[in-house]
Amino acid sequence: MPNFGLGVFAPEPQSDGSLIIRILVTGGAGYIGSHTVVELLAAGHEVSIVDSLVNAHPAVLPRLARLGGRDPDFRQVDIRDRGALGSVLEDGFDAVIHFAGRKAVGESVSDPLGYWDTNVAGTLVLLEEMRRTGVRTLVFSSSATVYGNTAVAPFDETLPTAPINPYGETKLAVERILEALAVAEPEWRISSLRYFNPVGAHPSGTIGEDPNGIPDNLMPYITQVAVGRRERLSVFGDDYETPDGTGVRDYIHVVDLALGHVAALDYLARNTGYRVHNLGTGRGYSVLEVITAFEQASGRKIAYEVAGRREGDAAAAWADTRRAGEELAWRAQRDIDAMCRDAWNWQRQNPNGYGNEPTA
Repeated sequence: MPNFGLGVFAPEPQSDGSLIIRILVTGGAGYIGSHTVVELLAAGHEVSIVDSLVNAHPAVLPRLARLGGRDPDFRQVDIRDRGALGSVLEDGFDAVIHFAGRKAVGESVSDPLGYWDTNVAGTLVLLEEMRRTGVRTLVFSSSATVYGNTAVAPFDETLPTAPINPYGETKLAVERILEALAVAEPEWRISSLRYFNPVGAHPSGTIGEDPNGIPDNLMPYITQVAVGRRERLSVFGDDYETPDGTGVRDYIHVVDLALGHVAALDYLARNTGYRVHNLGTGRGYSVLEVITAFEQASGRKIAYEVAGRREGDAAAAWADTRRAGEELAWRAQRDIDAMCRDAWNWQRQNPNGYGNEPTA
């Protein structure tokens, strides 16, 4: 039986021999965090959430209870609040999945200090409180932005890292801290998961992506155009050296991404040290391909206009996923049609996201 080696907190066996583990999910009310909570509850684990609710809506919490069949424990805590976070960790956990952080590239350029404070200083508080309370297993939400825009696709985990914005720099800084920590204290079990482009929603349409303000990413912008919240989509560049001239990205269904975190926990139950894994599909779709797939899934025409390239955008980026397949026994299962279908199902059921729903 796997042994997390986490001091006095021993995982409990289920009837099938797998383990019930107590997991703290930071940022668990957010887009990726909420979908991961659902999969953790489905796997039978005990889940607690800490979230400041700066980038999440409290209305997600009762929806998680409906999907998971039980209420996950929730505390409204900022990870930089050492006293509050430490008090939560003193309840006793076997592992932490760390999503909490700021994530908008453009905002990171205008507010770099805020990004370093939350993403890096906040993670240092978390690590120090984990160490103090005997928790040594961590799955970290990293990003493919650490590769920068000079690498040639497909990106594998051995490529040099060269982020070009403060958001990516903070993710890489945390990765370096985690790697050094695992060398200095070999009992740690740490996985950094480098996401490519998460899209889609839970197939029920109960939870999904609800960004604050104008979406930074392609899919939520498309869904908001489809539902009438935005007039048209801007396609940034149609003169790249790609099959149709538009940028190519590796889009991954958020449910597949969530299941990657469950697989990472299983991996850490068998392995100490620090390891990085790409989470993507291993293929790219162009902006125009995504628009076409969404139009087919929704039956809605997506108005768009071509604008100039954005500075720093690469022509093509997709993941080499062999390491995740070999070591995590994980691979993405859902294709672009499922991504578009589920994204539309969420948006049409929730045209204003969580915004018009009461918080209790």
